[in-house]
Amino acid sequence: MYAIVNIAGQQLKVAKDQKVVVNRMEGEEGKKLEFSDVLLVDDNGKVKVGAPVLKGASVSAKIVTHKRGDKVIIFKKKRRKGYQKQSGHRQDLTVLQIEGIKA
Repeated sequence: MYAIVNIAGQQLKVAKDQKVVVNRMEGEEGKKLEFSDVLLVDDNGKVKVGAPVLKGASVSAKIVTHKRGDKVIIFKKKRRKGYQKQSGHRQDLTVLQIEGIKA
């Protein structure tokens, strides 16, 4: 059984006991979350599609940890002008453990 759910602005395919990495969410580690923006549920070949979301369907998850992503280097240069600029970015992330899918 899997579902396609909207979590923090991202549409993700999730299954039970799966770990998902999303943008930083509010809450402490161990907090339970409930997502009701379920777009599709597949239960062993029985597919239910929402228009745009399924009523009564939800996905429950638990916050495992908060972390930071890999560093992305931004490097700008204009040739023959002596202009160089370098900066970096690390995205704040949250790891979620999917605990159940209710169709």
